[in-house]
Amino acid sequence: MTDNVVPLFKDPTTGTYTLPGDTPETPAAAAPDAVRPVRRWKRTARGLRAAVTSERTRTAARLVARHGLYVLGGTRLTAKRAWDGRTGSRYERMIRAAEAAGNFEEAKEWEDRLTRFRSARHHRRMDLLKAPQDAVKSAAYGTGLTIGGLLLLGIVLAIANKDASWIIAPINAVIEAIAAIVHVATVVWGPAVTVGPWLALLALWSVGRQRQTAPQWALPAQQRDDAGAPITPSIVVTALRDLGIAPLRGAIKEMGDAGAAMLGPIRIAGCGVEVDVTLPSGVSTAEVQGRRRKLAENLARHEHEVFITLPTAARTVRLWIADSGALDEPIGPSPLVTDETMTANYRTGKAPWGQDLRGDAATLSLYQRHLLITGLSNQGKTAALRALALWLALDKTVELRIADLKGVGDWAMFDGLATTLIQGPTDDHVIAATEMVEGMVAEMERRIQMPPGTVFTPLVGIVDEAQVAFMCPAVGDDKRPYGGSKATSRYFMAVRKIHNQGRAVDVILEEGTQDPTDQNLPKLVREGAHTRISLALGTESQARMALGDKAVDGGAAPHLLRQGLDKGTVVVASDGITIPAGQASITVRTHYIDTDTAAVIADRAKALRNGVITTAHTVADADASDPLADILTVFGTEPRVLTQEVLKRLAALNGKAYGRWSFIDLKRVLDGTGAEPYKSDGRMVISRDRLARVLANRPDDGSASAAE
Repeated sequence: MTDNVVPLFKDPTTGTYTLPGDTPETPAAAAPDAVRPVRRWKRTARGLRAAVTSERTRTAARLVARHGLYVLGGTRLTAKRAWDGRTGSRYERMIRAAEAAGNFEEAKEWEDRLTRFRSARHHRRMDLLKAPQDAVKSAAYGTGLTIGGLLLLGIVLAIANKDASWIIAPINAVIEAIAAIVHVATVVWGPAVTVGPWLALLALWSVGRQRQTAPQWALPAQQRDDAGAPITPSIVVTALRDLGIAPLRGAIKEMGDAGAAMLGPIRIAGCGVEVDVTLPSGVSTAEVQGRRRKLAENLARHEHEVFITLPTAARTVRLWIADSGALDEPIGPSPLVTDETMTANYRTGKAPWGQDLRGDAATLSLYQRHLLITGLSNQGKTAALRALALWLALDKTVELRIADLKGVGDWAMFDGLATTLIQGPTDDHVIAATEMVEGMVAEMERRIQMPPGTVFTPLVGIVDEAQVAFMCPAVGDDKRPYGGSKATSRYFMAVRKIHNQGRAVDVILEEGTQDPTDQNLPKLVREGAHTRISLALGTESQARMALGDKAVDGGAAPHLLRQGLDKGTVVVASDGITIPAGQASITVRTHYIDTDTAAVIADRAKALRNGVITTAHTVADADASDPLADILTVFGTEPRVLTQEVLKRLAALNGKAYGRWSFIDLKRVLDGTGAEPYKSDGRMVISRDRLARVLANRPDDGSASAAE
């Protein structure tokens, strides 16, 4: 059986088996795909696709579409203008726009105009009915008069030339002129008929191009930068139209004047412009305020360069639009720096604090107004508050008591100027600050008990970084906490007492705090301030804590100030500063006074006060007090001091020991010592020299310090 087996051969290329002697054929399918020819329709499709999608083709398509749509848009606008001129549609649009805006007086005026227009149009149409017969009569009269005039002229010429042929010479001349005109018309008519439609098309294209009737996708890419462009009525209306508020956009489209009636005059206002916008019915001021960023971008400005406030007029927003980049420029030095002769008057004067957005000087009255300034860290809060304190220091009748709970030397220049200066962030410093404020409460209560009509010198307490005091966990011997926001908190209750009654007797408290919350700035404390100031904040809720709901609802937006970039820019809600009518707040760019310059101003204030005041750096313990030594301490370098002034300085030096002292207590201590109070120019005073002799001759065991 093996002899009948036929061997098979395997082709290594195709993998097939063949009999001996057979020649296998290589199938066409074995050819690689790479060498297959591409079909013609595919090449054509690819070429068309490349041609259609190329940038050059798209640019050409946009060019054709743009200019074609210019012609269509121009035709539409020209037809609309012609229709408006022939019909009362324009008046009807104005009536609808006035009704939509709720201005019914204006609607009635436009209705009267429509009535007059229709009456005049009726008269014109009636005149047209009589126009043919009037034209025939006029033509006959005109022809007869013309011929008669020419004959008369010919007769005159014939007489002058003594030739009868001159009689018809004028008529011949007119006929020849008419023939020449006809000849010129026949020559020009052909080209005019050819060129006329193209000229009309060009005119329509020009109208469409001027009004940009082509869609946005067909317009060329804008290469120029519009940032900082002058603000015009059309720019403002376009920015409002594109805010994304459907009723506002619809109302502007319905207005025959394209929305210009919404705008008041655009006024130059400092480093920008100001314009009032009366919104149409159905559009609330809150909707526009909520789109401040989009409005700024539509006006080619940054968000911080557009401010939206609410004047007294209903449905009106006031836009202040800065010149591009103007708010990033410094405003110059403070008058406290440039005018070395400047003094202050707490009662009648105002502190030169900065400039408003219009570029006008912003001055702040501090008379009988408790003050609160807050903001995020490192935004210029201390510098802004210190500038006010420096101005107060230039009034020598003002007593300053200062607690700086940061303690890095920002208030060091007040050493020798303030009667109390506490600097430091620890619980001990908070305790001292609390006792300082409690000493002010004691002085306030003493003043309240004085006879009616008594005039008091101003006492101003300043607590910087007050959030440290509110958050302090320290507890006193009486088990009462120093910090907190409850009635058991000593600092909180002292502040509340001063807020309640202090201004009546010129005891004023000014506080600065960071990042306000209900924990570090209780509601009752912030609402007790008459002047509320805020630098840049993080959220709207913080802005409401800082300034109150009324100011924020009226457009105040410290939370929209730029952290770091708007250092020293504050939003103020107070009757102590001039605020434009109808607004609840004003934005002020404060002057910056650095620490070294502040020290120079403080030295000027010390010179006004007849020498350096002895400054208490902590609140002493009442049990360790030495009344005679303390009285001599508060004298400073003055030879005589009023008893009332001595009592005030003692309370500042040690509120716990002397806060409730009256003249009787002072007299009791000095009686029999040889330094008793006496009258000078009708007022009770104490002599420094007499008191110094008493202390010099006092035995060592007579002092409180010796008793220890």
